[in-house]
Amino acid sequence: MTDTAKNNPPESLEKLSFEDALKQLEDIVRKLESGDVPLDASIDLYAKGDALRAHCQKRLEAAQARIEKISIGADGKPSGTQPFDSE
Repeated sequence: MTDTAKNNPPESLEKLSFEDALKQLEDIVRKLESGDVPLDASIDLYAKGDALRAHCQKRLEAAQARIEKISIGADGKPSGTQPFDSE
């Protein structure tokens, strides 16, 4: 296991904000695209990147589930909220 994988264990992902996880993912993509990373380190970076991608997806889905849309009554005034509908 490389130093990168040792310093950032998967369980620490749960504590990352979406923005921090996305920044780390962008850094990993940049490193991998540069072609300067040895193969074993690339594999470890790819695995961490995949975990970060899954974490970001989970955070987005959780945020989407919390979104409510405002219901408008017949008089044109807000009458309440409804759960988010993806359609």
